[in-house]
Amino acid sequence: MENMSVKLSELFSKYAEEFKELNEYLYNNPELGLQEFKACAAHTEMLKKHGFTVETNFAGLPTSFIGKYSTGKPGPKIAILAEYDALPGIGHGCGHNIFGVTSVAAGILTKEIMGDVAGEIMVIGTPAEETNGAKVHMASLGVFDDIDVAMAAHPTGEAHHRSGTSQAMEAIQFTFKGKTAHAAGAPHEGINALDGVLILFNSINALRQQTLETARIHGVISNGGKAANIIPDLAVANFYVRAKTLDYLKGLVERVKNCAKGAALASGTTLEIINYETSFADLVTNEKLSAAYERNLKSLGVTDIRSKDSGGSTDMGDISHCCPAIHPYFPLTTAHLIGHSVEFASASIAPEAYKGMEESAISMALTAMDIFTDAELLKEIKDEFNKNIKKCKK
Repeated sequence: MENMSVKLSELFSKYAEEFKELNEYLYNNPELGLQEFKACAAHTEMLKKHGFTVETNFAGLPTSFIGKYSTGKPGPKIAILAEYDALPGIGHGCGHNIFGVTSVAAGILTKEIMGDVAGEIMVIGTPAEETNGAKVHMASLGVFDDIDVAMAAHPTGEAHHRSGTSQAMEAIQFTFKGKTAHAAGAPHEGINALDGVLILFNSINALRQQTLETARIHGVISNGGKAANIIPDLAVANFYVRAKTLDYLKGLVERVKNCAKGAALASGTTLEIINYETSFADLVTNEKLSAAYERNLKSLGVTDIRSKDSGGSTDMGDISHCCPAIHPYFPLTTAHLIGHSVEFASASIAPEAYKGMEESAISMALTAMDIFTDAELLKEIKDEFNKNIKKCKK
């Protein structure tokens, strides 16, 4: 293993300038979800250059891709997942530029050391994690049903973090409709749609006292009327509802919807409820797989590996309900970082960031090799998955 680690480190150094150029290109060309055409082209170009067979428009998504490399011998199928969408206004404030490059690097490193080992390594480009969650769509198509293991590593600050949990999430839009009227001259002739939204917020604020501390309900008013002297006939609120498990989320969502129904009744408005973004399942980390990744990190001299349970949500959760999966974090810096910020984006291209990237990419490659060569480890990983996950969320 030590010789393999040394070889991987040498390979990373050999390709380091390519990885850096790709990372900076993505940083300087941020694209929102399902618009990542430049990112998709740049990732696939690098994979082709390094001997992968590449398919674009994967799973019917124009900015997705899958790169495959096989030794030609039937064996485990391992997927490393890449994200590369940016955020509106702040570019790569979640670091998905270096996320995607790290995944591609891990795939290339694995391919370079596979030799004649039986198996297949895949790098799958998964667009729009911040919004529509391509992984959810791919999971529903059965993309991961015959994949043995899936891995992805996300950037963060301070230190490496082992794969933990994420919140199941549902994105709900509430549209209240009323009737316009002059707010001063004839307010009694109107039905105020904004009242429905305000009552909804107050009801949800009251509901929070009776929810688990780990649950999250947060929203904004996306349309509250056009002028102060017109009773608004349309008001819209967008909410995220999050919970540790899908079961609890289902019940909580119904309670939130009941708040909206009560608000409509109280305000005399009519109500429409839709999901305005893709819902995400909770992340179920495969602990056997996570332990293998952590062991490989330690073999590289990494000693600061912390626990991290995210209050946010990721479409990686849906994959974890389809096959054994991990979603660890690697540091861009030893300083504290807040995600979805300009500072986070800047840290993703700082010289310090490439140390954590290298450690994570090499550790994923080493973990892939463990699975390719250790049938008992793969059996233990799958046994754990089969015990904890009864069926992929469809």
